[in-house]
Amino acid sequence: MTRFVLAGGGVAAASAAAGLRNQGYDGQIVLVSDEPHLPYERPPLSKEFLAGKFGTGDFQANPDGWYAENDVEVLLGTRVASLDPGGRRVTLSDGGSLGYDALVLATGVRARTLPGFRGDRVHSLRSIVDSERLAARLKPGSRLVILGAGFVGCEVAAVAAARGVRVTVFEPEPVPLARALGPEFGGAMVAIHRERGVEIRSGQLVAEMTETATGLQLRTRDGEVVECDELLVGVGSIPNAELAAEAGLAVDGGIVTDEFGRTSAPDVYAIGDVASRHHPAYGRALRVEHHDVALRHGGNVARNLLGDAVPFTDEHYFWSDQYDHSIKSVGHGSAGADKVLRRSAGERSFSVFSLEGGRITAVVTLDRPRDLMTTRKLLAVPHEVTADQLADPEFDLKSLLPQRPRARRSEAVQ
Repeated sequence: MTRFVLAGGGVAAASAAAGLRNQGYDGQIVLVSDEPHLPYERPPLSKEFLAGKFGTGDFQANPDGWYAENDVEVLLGTRVASLDPGGRRVTLSDGGSLGYDALVLATGVRARTLPGFRGDRVHSLRSIVDSERLAARLKPGSRLVILGAGFVGCEVAAVAAARGVRVTVFEPEPVPLARALGPEFGGAMVAIHRERGVEIRSGQLVAEMTETATGLQLRTRDGEVVECDELLVGVGSIPNAELAAEAGLAVDGGIVTDEFGRTSAPDVYAIGDVASRHHPAYGRALRVEHHDVALRHGGNVARNLLGDAVPFTDEHYFWSDQYDHSIKSVGHGSAGADKVLRRSAGERSFSVFSLEGGRITAVVTLDRPRDLMTTRKLLAVPHEVTADQLADPEFDLKSLLPQRPRARRSEAVQ
């Protein structure tokens, strides 16, 4: 009997396990996770779960009973401590070890920390435990400072403000989210947050922190002192690639894989946030930290483990909900792509398209779901469009899709 070991407790590992069983694999599957909870989806940690709208059972990757019903062994509170590719064996943090026929590294990422910013009132947000701890501190009238106006920081700011917390966000860039989404989005989201009472401090850095008897004192680079009760550090993440690096696998900003998920070691694969995978359509490596990509990447590697050899070329998709607004994006535009803004007069909703050689390669939307759905279809088919057409809100994007031939009258009657 063969044994596949899945190292990681996120949605990528869970979807790989489900994919293996769904495709008829009847060998051993062992999922090793250092968390105390069964694999779950992480987006709700900064949204529905933090807001108290979800319980822990509402966003599991697979239901509680699924693992026992499908004979998947789950080792919680345990991590893969070392890897021996030559011996096809992993050592576990509890001192045990497992041999494998194939190993899937789905170790994800961890929150980046800042030197000097530690303590009971300092938070990061990567796990259920993190979210539960922060939620308990978000009391009406309390003061929360967030370092970093990325997606996690902005989502937490929206939840905290709705709970009556006084929120201040420090962001070193002149316009929050501009690097990821463009200046139009950054400016719009700043306005939306300020309307809800959130103070956005763009272009400012917090240099040091001092803990007092009643809270925290933060000193900015300019010498200003800001007091708060709680501090969230949301300054990015670090891929958990040390296990692979120590075992001699190729690592370059993540665990390097080909388009099939294969690493530089035989029968060792990497998927999800930690994987720096070759994308044949772009001719280079991509490492994407988004839930939807990890979910589909797990299903893809299951097929490859069973011999299908299917490259993972899906376009990546992500979303971010803040207040009653929704940011969504699909595709991957290069740094040299032309950016085309499409908006309706008098509406705070718009799309920014990436246009390369007359073809849409990506879109980011604010409250324009139709633009996103149509673009998702266009990315998969040949089309040609101009910047003027994209900028015109009256131009029908669906007209770029291949048109089905109309049935002749006689065929329609039949």
